[in-house]
Amino acid sequence: MLQRIQTVWLLLAGVFAFLTIKFPIYTGTKLTNNVNEFTPLSAGSNLLLLISTVALGLLPIISIFLYKNRSLQIKLTLAALGVYIICCFFYFNAIKNFTEGATSFWSVFYFMIPLLLLFAIRGIYRDQKLVKSIDRLR
Repeated sequence: MLQRIQTVWLLLAGVFAFLTIKFPIYTGTKLTNNVNEFTPLSAGSNLLLLISTVALGLLPIISIFLYKNRSLQIKLTLAALGVYIICCFFYFNAIKNFTEGATSFWSVFYFMIPLLLLFAIRGIYRDQKLVKSIDRLR
């Protein structure tokens, strides 16, 4: 089952999560020591963001190799969506520290992650329905 389309969606979600460690989501000026500094905000700039982003990247990758246990695969993908929500919360709290700024081009990759995870859940669910229907025919 590694050749199924949900493997592509899960792999892309994991890769996009790991890309946010290096590339910024938000860039702007931050007031530190009464001096405005231009600072990019990426997952590597905060420890909580880094831990949650690594978890967000690992869950879909691990889920790829659980293709024989589709119910666990769906649960891990849903857990990845939960980690994504937590990670968004950390990002919005970090953005509050900026005085002004804008979202970066790389934020497109970050906001694609939940869409890819939902596509993967849909593909896993379709596989599960297909296997159940074949089992009824036997």
